[in-house]
Amino acid sequence: MAPEVNVVQIQKAARNAVPIAIKTYTLPRETEVYLEDVLGIFLSEFGQEHLKDRIAYCLKELSVNAKKANTKRVYFKEKELDINNARDYSEGMKHFKEETLSNIGHFLELQKQAGLYIKVVFQARGKTFTLSVKNNVEISKKEQIRVYDRIARSRAFETMEEALSTVLDDSEGAGLGIVILVLMLKKLGLDEDAFDIDTVDGETVARITIPFSDVHIENLDKLSEEVVSEINELPQFPDNIVFLQKLINDPDSEITDIARQISTDPSLTADLLKVVNSAQFMLPKRVDNIVEAVKLVGLRGLKNLLYSYGTQKILSQDQKWLWDHSYRTAFYAYSLARSFKKKKDLLDDAYVGGILHDMGKIVFAHVHPKLLDRISNFCTEREIDRDLFEDLSAGLNHAEIGGRIAEKWNFPATLVEAIRFHHEPSECDPEYRDVVETVYLANALANLENGEITFEQIDPKVLAGFHIRSEEQGNAILQRLSDAFSKDTDNRE
Repeated sequence: MAPEVNVVQIQKAARNAVPIAIKTYTLPRETEVYLEDVLGIFLSEFGQEHLKDRIAYCLKELSVNAKKANTKRVYFKEKELDINNARDYSEGMKHFKEETLSNIGHFLELQKQAGLYIKVVFQARGKTFTLSVKNNVEISKKEQIRVYDRIARSRAFETMEEALSTVLDDSEGAGLGIVILVLMLKKLGLDEDAFDIDTVDGETVARITIPFSDVHIENLDKLSEEVVSEINELPQFPDNIVFLQKLINDPDSEITDIARQISTDPSLTADLLKVVNSAQFMLPKRVDNIVEAVKLVGLRGLKNLLYSYGTQKILSQDQKWLWDHSYRTAFYAYSLARSFKKKKDLLDDAYVGGILHDMGKIVFAHVHPKLLDRISNFCTEREIDRDLFEDLSAGLNHAEIGGRIAEKWNFPATLVEAIRFHHEPSECDPEYRDVVETVYLANALANLENGEITFEQIDPKVLAGFHIRSEEQGNAILQRLSDAFSKDTDNRE
């Protein structure tokens, strides 16, 4: 019986550019069915269900080849043959197929005992869908040459029928199946460069890279523009915030002038004092003087506080769970920046980036009903999948929407990048990578804490940048962050 598919988790992963990784040691039929179900849900999130059958073929071909490669290793070991020795290899392959097929249970058990796995990873990044199949034995040069030979042969065929009617050596995993895989990619309008196989950190990685259809991507971009253009109903920042921004940017301004202007807004004054007296500043005693508070926060920190304060004034506070998540992410981002990055300028940017990272979701949650009608008509006119439109209200593409709104409100580039790329840190401008990766990891840890993602779904490059080398270490850091956040929340109440 196939394992139950967690549809919601897969949908969230697809929307948020988070990889879904599934590992198996024996690849039973029920796991193959499960993988196809996951693929179908993943593709449906982007209106690409029509690709499922062709990509499912590629998925099965690559996963079965990975399984054969693992079987080959344990078979050669049992026969006391060296797979990298030409004579031994030739000898071993004489009876490999018939002996393993007739006693497959035995060899699969050997694979499991040896810890040889197959790992399938689904991921959407920006406008591209990537399917990777990994197994933890390195492909030999001879095997890799054989695969590329099959790819080269596939250039001679224009149809499946031509390939099937041509006799190819299919004694290896890289036989006729690879030729058909490449032809399948051609049917999708892709060339052979869409498929690659290589070794990475002790694993053989077979990867298929499929750009989403141009029409679909164009529609998503237009829809984002439509949402942002209709947000004109949202007011600009309050006048006192705009005036304060000008004061801060004026080199002739005095701290007392800025403090006096803040004091005209009781709510902003309370927010400023709340931030200064929070765990961020670790002050020995409570501060109630506005001038002293401004000095402690600094002009950069005060600027960021104003972006956060102004946004929360404009956007409704009804969605408590969204704001709770944002405050937790902000606290985690600040703590991560302070503990790992040790760059003073990064602290304020990371904190405010954490508060504002989901502003696109918040806008969707409170968008005017008339706007929803206009967006619905827009989808109908341009034949955008209805399911895609309905998913938008759950936050699909919210990072791009949030980024565009941040630009509309003239946020600084560092906050725009943190909002736009908080799910895809590798896509951001390298100048702002520190703050984007910090907000990304803080958000990922908050999502890990509430069970929305697993540790394996967190970008390993980002983890490495924070010197997190194992799941145990990551969980320990998360526990410390969670405990500190709870303590800080209790102190504020």
